[in-house]
Amino acid sequence: MAANKTQADISGFWWRKAGWQSALLSPVAAIYGSVAKKRMVNAEPPEIAMPVLCIGNFTVGGAGKTPTCIAFAEAAKAEGFKPGIVSRGYGGSFKGVHLVDVAQDTAKLTGDEPLLLARHAMVAVSANRLHAAQLLEKHGCNFIIMDDGFQSARLFYDYALLVVDASRGIGNGKIIPAGPLRAPLMAQMQQASALLRITPNHLKGEDASENVIRMAARSNKPFFDARLVSVAEQPVEGKKFLAFAGIGNPQKFYDSVTELGGEVVISRSFGDHYNYKPEDIRQLIAEAREANLILATTAKDYVRLHGLQSAVEGNWLRDIAVFDVRLDFGREKILQRIIKTTRQNFLERSLDL
Repeated sequence: MAANKTQADISGFWWRKAGWQSALLSPVAAIYGSVAKKRMVNAEPPEIAMPVLCIGNFTVGGAGKTPTCIAFAEAAKAEGFKPGIVSRGYGGSFKGVHLVDVAQDTAKLTGDEPLLLARHAMVAVSANRLHAAQLLEKHGCNFIIMDDGFQSARLFYDYALLVVDASRGIGNGKIIPAGPLRAPLMAQMQQASALLRITPNHLKGEDASENVIRMAARSNKPFFDARLVSVAEQPVEGKKFLAFAGIGNPQKFYDSVTELGGEVVISRSFGDHYNYKPEDIRQLIAEAREANLILATTAKDYVRLHGLQSAVEGNWLRDIAVFDVRLDFGREKILQRIIKTTRQNFLERSLDL
């Protein structure tokens, strides 16, 4: 288990004040940033004859893209569209283009996020985002939500909404590998249409995203707010848990258990999109039993565990407490406004198609 914690913490310095690690890696970061900026600014991504809304973020790691995509998928359906979601399928093994089947597919094949997204809209996974969008078009979709892909410029988007986590912001503000930024901040800001600041309900203290929001204001980029609300599939209050997660920001999950009235007695963090092995599950089960705790994990981790159901004896999967999140946009019709703007931008673009 210690090896897994090391894997999860390997880039921990990204989220602290810049120190010697960042300084040591700055020459490599300068090269990476230069290439990333050139690709973003000079790219001529292929177009498709549908509105395309890109949900991205400035950094690697969990910022809230998945619940944002889900919120927009539901809103697009309410607006009369048949949305389709394009995903890279990170962590999956599928080659080519694949339409996600929730009943048949596993996270090992498609990645975990596509399985979650497919509960709300049709999802196509592919390294080639244009091919994924074309497959969705063949199945009747008329509004594309692109999960990530902002920096890669593999598909033209009509609106790019960049998500910022108020609890972590952009970390030390340095570029990969010196920090979590995927490209120079100003270059990303210039290509963005708007920002969405997501504030966890449990956040106390300073808002780590303030510097990015101020930059957005100076760049005349609109920014919106949403709160991240924790939900659980079973009663939580007063219960004690061994909580484990293989996501970009596991602390957010642990805090959500506490927010709902539970107690995280033991936490176990794995690498983002970690591919669990039977021995991991056996060890977690044994540790939870010894301490008389309930196993708890995220919805994203839970879909990755289904492939191990027969590899580990017992009904352990049924007994795990599953936690999820949703976005609360308050009374403002932010979702509808962005969908409308995305469609309008597409209509203007379609004159040239």
